[in-house]
Amino acid sequence: MNRVLLIALLLAAGLTGCANDSSAHHGGPPPKDPSDYHGVPTDDRPPSMVPPPAAL
Repeated sequence: MNRVLLIALLLAAGLTGCANDSSAHHGGPPPKDPSDYHGVPTDDRPPSMVPPPAAL
C-alpha cells in the first residue's frame, strides 16, 4: 500500500513538473550589450603594491 502511494505521488509530481514548462516564461529577445561595449574592459595600470609590514 505504501509503495503504491509513493509511486502515485512521484508520478503526480513528475507530471506536474513537466506540465509547467519554465522555458515558455522567458520569452522575448535576449539582452544585448551597450553599443559602446567592446568586450571585457581592460585595466592597463599595474597593480598597486602594498608595502611590507614594519618589522617589530
